[in-house]
Amino acid sequence: MLPIDRIAADRPYYSGKKRHHGMNVQVLTDPFGRLLWASPALPGATHDLTAAREHGILDALTEAGLNCWADKGYQGAGHPVRVPFKGRRLKRWQRRHNTTHAKIRCVGEQAMATLKGWRLLRKLRCSTHRITAIVKAVLTLHLATTSG
Repeated sequence: MLPIDRIAADRPYYSGKKRHHGMNVQVLTDPFGRLLWASPALPGATHDLTAAREHGILDALTEAGLNCWADKGYQGAGHPVRVPFKGRRLKRWQRRHNTTHAKIRCVGEQAMATLKGWRLLRKLRCSTHRITAIVKAVLTLHLATTSG
């Protein structure tokens, strides 16, 4: 979620989970944590799984035969998306699975943190219609500066 400067009247942009206004951007990385793709921005109230379905990420992963490691918000996404177990009283093997899952996922989280590290994306103060273009521009600049 990228924070934006909206007011209470802009309800679709308010995320109850994060407790602030923002835009939902889905990001795909390679196994080494390099950013590959960023989705068009959706209002912050959009659930992550809904955003993934709307952008066709799940269908593309299935067609390509690729697996994806995601957080608990993607529970019920189906085969290509691997998620950790929910709950407090997990069996030992489930806790081990969650630990391994977190070690794999942290690479993707670091990539998102790299994207959010750009000062421009820390709090967007522009029209919500321009945010997708800004994210694409930042991703292009990031890829240009990291590939030697």
